[in-house]
Amino acid sequence: MANAVPRHDWTDEQVQKLFDLPLNDLLFEAQSIHRSNFDPNQIQMSSLLSIKTGGCEEDCNYCSQSASHDTGLQAEKIVPLHTVVEAAKNAKQAGATRFCMGAAWRNPKDRDMPKIIEMVKAVKTLGMETCVTLGFVNEKQADELREAGLDYYNHNIDTSEANYGNVVSSHTFQDRLDTLSTLRDAEIKLCTGGIIGMGEERKDRGSMLITLANLPKQPESVPINMLVPIEGTPFSEVERIDCFELVRTIAVARIMMPKSYVRLSAGRASLDDSAQALCFFAGANSMFCGDRLLTTGNAASDADAVLFQKLGLKGEQHFEGKITPEDLKESA
Repeated sequence: MANAVPRHDWTDEQVQKLFDLPLNDLLFEAQSIHRSNFDPNQIQMSSLLSIKTGGCEEDCNYCSQSASHDTGLQAEKIVPLHTVVEAAKNAKQAGATRFCMGAAWRNPKDRDMPKIIEMVKAVKTLGMETCVTLGFVNEKQADELREAGLDYYNHNIDTSEANYGNVVSSHTFQDRLDTLSTLRDAEIKLCTGGIIGMGEERKDRGSMLITLANLPKQPESVPINMLVPIEGTPFSEVERIDCFELVRTIAVARIMMPKSYVRLSAGRASLDDSAQALCFFAGANSMFCGDRLLTTGNAASDADAVLFQKLGLKGEQHFEGKITPEDLKESA
């Protein structure tokens, strides 16, 4: 049915057939593909820091940081460099190999870029992969970030194009795709995924994954978030989906994007050990460590350590210690 080679011609019918498989069959298919591309017992760990919180002019219905929503979150200025460096050092000590920095705005202003560039360079010198999520960026800003050593840029498409108007009205689905194209042209790796549990249908989850898989080059990292309802946002009362739909979405993502890191992301704190184990078996091989994701909670590090011990999992080694196939070719 599926193979370990990325393809870019997925159809709605094919993806819905995957979603509709008996869970055991779907997991077998996903785990088989996962094992052909990754160590099945190794998890890449990232850490996420909000470097500029609140006051965002976008109106995303799930977000506590939108100025359009009354969530009690106050807008703050960009944090100083030493705060970022200290957080990155702590994250590395906790096992994270990638450090992500997020700012709540529609797009960075040119006056903001020197501070962002400093942060990227400082984290890079610690021997960690770098990632930022800053909203929409132009070609000049993308080039500046690449020259500073940025590895990944997170820019989620959130949901399907058909459902996008139910999630946000202040920008379009195409705006998101255009930004991804700009980043790819700048040779920055893409971290882009979506959020499930926002009232969408299964066909929307499939369509979202098709958009990602059928990009000219599949994203290197695909976070799958489960909505964390936040009081004061339009989605605060959305009925939660059960964990099996999350597991199915991760498994289908793994089959469709066999060489991408698939990240078990927001919403993990609400999952028990058994549900998380199913997500890893379905092909998730990345997660956030630390007790906070921007403005929402995350599983505690000590709980993660216990879970890893139970499951026999290990964290991916640090960035500066990785040996890639290209490295091996060059040294041969």
